Amino acid sequence: MPKAVWQPQELAQDPHTRSDKAAKVRDMFASIAGAYDLNNRVHSFGLDQRWRRAAVRMAEVRPGDAVIDVACGTGDLTELFATSGAGSVIGIDFTAPMLDIARVKSASVKTAKSSSNLRSSSEVVSGAATSRPTRVCPEYREGDAMALDLPDACADVVSIAFGLRNVSEPTKALAEFRRILRPGGRLVVLEFDEPRNGLIRTMNRLYTHRIMPWTASLLARDRSGAYQYLPRSVETFLDRDRLRSAVLEAGFASVDQKELTFGTCVLTRGRLAGR
Repeated sequence: MPKAVWQPQELAQDPHTRSDKAAKVRDMFASIAGAYDLNNRVHSFGLDQRWRRAAVRMAEVRPGDAVIDVACGTGDLTELFATSGAGSVIGIDFTAPMLDIARVKSASVKTAKSSSNLRSSSEVVSGAATSRPTRVCPEYREGDAMALDLPDACADVVSIAFGLRNVSEPTKALAEFRRILRPGGRLVVLEFDEPRNGLIRTMNRLYTHRIMPWTASLLARDRSGAYQYLPRSVETFLDRDRLRSAVLEAGFASVDQKELTFGTCVLTRGRLAGR
């Protein structure tokens, strides 16, 4: 059984103010890595991939763009960017077990793609060719969102899905994203938020604070407190308005936001001035 990472008395306070937050987050994700994808599908009712596809659309990837997916976890969003027309895709995370799963997943997609290409060749010969989206092979690296080992102005798109609230200093991460983006580059942040409709907010809190922590912990056989941390980390993190302000303060010229699923998630896109 994984050891306890978050104690109830720690989560009674704001977890984002803890000096040991980074270490706790790393240990927490390492403990739930094996059940992470399953829990995401089950407890979002299958919506998590729809939210990620919406993030890819909001990124407005152009042919040949360089995409950096930060806090990539097991690579779900990274893999979607790999078929978006991008020229290169890098997934970065600071939890090694999550990256191990991402690499296995990517290799299986590559194998399936190779088989599909063989079938396509046969179809061309037989005159029954069909068009399929091209895929670049993403690269996965271990790294810190607040100190990316990347040169200035090297990316056209930077994304971070459900990860910004897990960074020790989100404003420092936003400054890093700004640094590595080229003129005209887009930052896409996908994060949970609290719905503004009172009834939906009450129902969402009942689910995320009472039901989900118990069922997700049971499914993952987890004792780390990861699924108690999740709702608390959303509740105490920047809401959409403060996140919008933080992105603008980081140097982005404009910010657009889009609610998903009654406001339980919000997409925030920051765009740099330039081409």
